[in-house]
Amino acid sequence: MKLFSWNVNGIRAVIKKGDFERFIAKYQPDVLCLQETKAKQGQAEIDLPEYEEYWNDADRAGYAGTAIFSKIKPLAVRFEFPDTINKKYDFKDQFGDASREGRVTTLEFECFYLVAQYTPNAKSSGLERLKFREEVWDPAFLEYCLELEKTKPVVFCGDLNVAHQEIDLANPKQNVGNAGFTAEERAGFQEYLDSGFIDSFRFLHPNQVGAYTWWTWRSGCRERNIGWRIDYFCVSRSLKGKIAGAEIYPEQTGSDHCPISLELNLGEAEH
Repeated sequence: MKLFSWNVNGIRAVIKKGDFERFIAKYQPDVLCLQETKAKQGQAEIDLPEYEEYWNDADRAGYAGTAIFSKIKPLAVRFEFPDTINKKYDFKDQFGDASREGRVTTLEFECFYLVAQYTPNAKSSGLERLKFREEVWDPAFLEYCLELEKTKPVVFCGDLNVAHQEIDLANPKQNVGNAGFTAEERAGFQEYLDSGFIDSFRFLHPNQVGAYTWWTWRSGCRERNIGWRIDYFCVSRSLKGKIAGAEIYPEQTGSDHCPISLELNLGEAEH
């Protein structure tokens, strides 16, 4: 079973440029998780009859949003966090209500949950949303995944807006303390790992350098591969032996992020 994740930074623009159609034709994912769709279902011209489509758009038009396209019909679908977590955490801040921004979409399959998420950015100008990340979003998302894990294993993916280790960005020393590479954000990701989740790419490629998933549009950074790895597939420890592949596709254009994939060695009955 091959899963893909891609922050498309506007699905309509990627389709208009022809990159989305080329991507689907080339890779034929079993399941595709999208972040930053910036559109509601029906606003983008998509003709993929072999896929079930599940869209979770933000209340604010043209902002955030996630979607999952799946060739395998899920047992259940959930959008956003459950009420238990919404009541425990305050998702409202000066930038809006993150619980109403289409940031979490969950599909339940026979032997695992798949959670696509788009983590709020800490804000590069002054880290105004860093405290929210540290005290609300990251612990709430981890709590949600651990609750799901009580029933069956979890795979979560998406743009987590953090480079975990120095190997995960081209210029770590110059970026210490910047959004995406603060001690707080890195510690939040480490909590995922300490709680038993596995960063699938680093599991299979522990020492690979230059493996990035996002590049700023400025200064030809993508062409020079001055980037960050901030998109992930993480899996429950119980799925460790099922990880058959984890790759990054920097050659795929259309967005400032590139797609990533996770291949799980599952039997037909386990989908």
